Amino acid sequence: MNPSYNRKPTLFRQILSAVVMALAGILVFTLGWTLGINLLYAGKVLPGVSLNGRSLAGMDVTAAQLAISSSYDFPQSGHILLQDGEKSWLVTPDQLGVYLDTVGSAQNAMAVGRNGSVIKRLEDLTQAAFYGYEISPIFIFNQKVALQYLTDLSTTIDQPIKEAGISVQNAQVVISQGQPGRILDLAASLNAISAQLTQMRDGIVPLVIQENQPKMLDVSKQGELVKSILSQPLTLILPDAGDKDPSWQIQPVDLARLLAFTEVQNGANTDLQIGINKTLAAAYLHSLEGEIDQSAENARFIFNDDTHLLNLIQSAVQGRALQIDPSVEAINQAIANGEHSATLAVTVTEPQIKDTTTGAELGITQLVSSYTSYFRGSSDERVHNIQIAAARFHGLLIAPGATLSMSDVIGNISLDNGYAEALIIVGDQTIAGVGGGVCQVSTTLFRTAFFGGYEIDERNAHAYRVGYYEQTASGHDQKLAGLDATVFVPIVDFKFTNDTPYWLLMETYVSPTNDTLTWKFYSTSDGRSVNWSSTGPTDIIEPADPLYRENPDLPTGKIKQVEYAADGATVVVNRTVTRGGQVLYNDNFTTKYEPWQAVFEYGPGTENIPSSSSGN
Repeated sequence: MNPSYNRKPTLFRQILSAVVMALAGILVFTLGWTLGINLLYAGKVLPGVSLNGRSLAGMDVTAAQLAISSSYDFPQSGHILLQDGEKSWLVTPDQLGVYLDTVGSAQNAMAVGRNGSVIKRLEDLTQAAFYGYEISPIFIFNQKVALQYLTDLSTTIDQPIKEAGISVQNAQVVISQGQPGRILDLAASLNAISAQLTQMRDGIVPLVIQENQPKMLDVSKQGELVKSILSQPLTLILPDAGDKDPSWQIQPVDLARLLAFTEVQNGANTDLQIGINKTLAAAYLHSLEGEIDQSAENARFIFNDDTHLLNLIQSAVQGRALQIDPSVEAINQAIANGEHSATLAVTVTEPQIKDTTTGAELGITQLVSSYTSYFRGSSDERVHNIQIAAARFHGLLIAPGATLSMSDVIGNISLDNGYAEALIIVGDQTIAGVGGGVCQVSTTLFRTAFFGGYEIDERNAHAYRVGYYEQTASGHDQKLAGLDATVFVPIVDFKFTNDTPYWLLMETYVSPTNDTLTWKFYSTSDGRSVNWSSTGPTDIIEPADPLYRENPDLPTGKIKQVEYAADGATVVVNRTVTRGGQVLYNDNFTTKYEPWQAVFEYGPGTENIPSSSSGN
């Protein structure tokens, strides 16, 4: 055996044994030291442990809590500045729900060197013994407190969005400017506060604000436009208006009610458009139609018997009809432009007969029919009504083939149209009514058309024989019975047709002095002739005895006759119209008149009233 080989293992074993012995000694020492420290500081913070620079060594949990509480006051003394633009609010962390957890922090201090693996404990003990062990405080952040603080703060910050607007009261304009809406974003602001508090130092926290802009922020320009619009009336005029044409003014107070404010989109912006309420404007314009609308009227002439030419007596009138929708648009445009007048839209209809039309063009060359009736004994009111009604027909032209409706020409028989109250026949009595005497006109027209050979389309007789219509130049003629015609607008009418190829011109002349109404037809004769005959009154029925009745409006002793007796009768009138041997019309006009009782009225207390015929 080699002696040197035997020596090497012995040396290795010696070194290994020494190392093991040393390590064992260190371990025994460390364990002993650790055990000793823990036994010595049982229930107390180990040496070297501190918080915020203050040693907690040797303190139990309660003492450590007191020490920690007195050494760290950031929740009460810290400063957090919350900002919203130029506004700010200085708060302490504890106002936002931050507080120091002394119990948890003390327990952390107590856990140094006592928790974890053996190696971890040794490391902590070594760190604490030789270098010191600084623990971090534990803070609790109650976000509910911060959220409540922000919620309370939002009542100061939040403001509703407000649209700019214009209101008008009694033509006074009030302009309201817009205001952005502002809302404190609670969640975002809470996150910003949390981030700052995590740093555990003073700081500034900009609050998160959500702003919503109104659609319209400023309407000053539009408000000034409204003020200008209402500074004076809006005048409505007719197109091509002359000095005598009417115009209408809408006063500012009324105009204000017609204004409308409409939001319109202008790219990305919203504008306030000033205009008119089209429904209200249309209703207003409809109220003007009676003043604006007019039918086209032919020129009126009289025939000059000397020159055989037409003399103009009334110029032609253009027809005019108000166009509602275009007129509303015209008003709307004027309002939008701040103008104080608007031209209405109308449809114009030209009359068929102009002022320059000649008799030769119309075929009016001669007198073709004429008739004169008499009205002796008429009251002034009745004569007045005859003049008013007859004037409606003076110079009137009837086209070839056209039918004349007397009711259409006369129109509404009313006091407003110039008629007076006079006696009229209504039902079975004669009473005072507006327009008495118009039937003198209809009867005269009927006879002029009758004797002229024109086609009679509608004729209605009176209920009883009226003395006026049987008058002649020298007295009375019963042959005229059955040739009367009554008109009661718009129920009862008289109509005839100009069944010739020529225009027909009518002229009427009333002579209160001579008690006459003369009607003339001018045209061109087509060669027709008229033959007529009348049975005169037949089947005579005498009226009842006079009736006397009391009228409380009459004075005592006054007796007044209000109805005049007339025999009932039947009259048949035949007319044959021929031309060139051809019969154009073979007419039969049968009239049955009722017997009419004389009626007298007397005042209360009147004596000597015939008792045999008196009544109520």
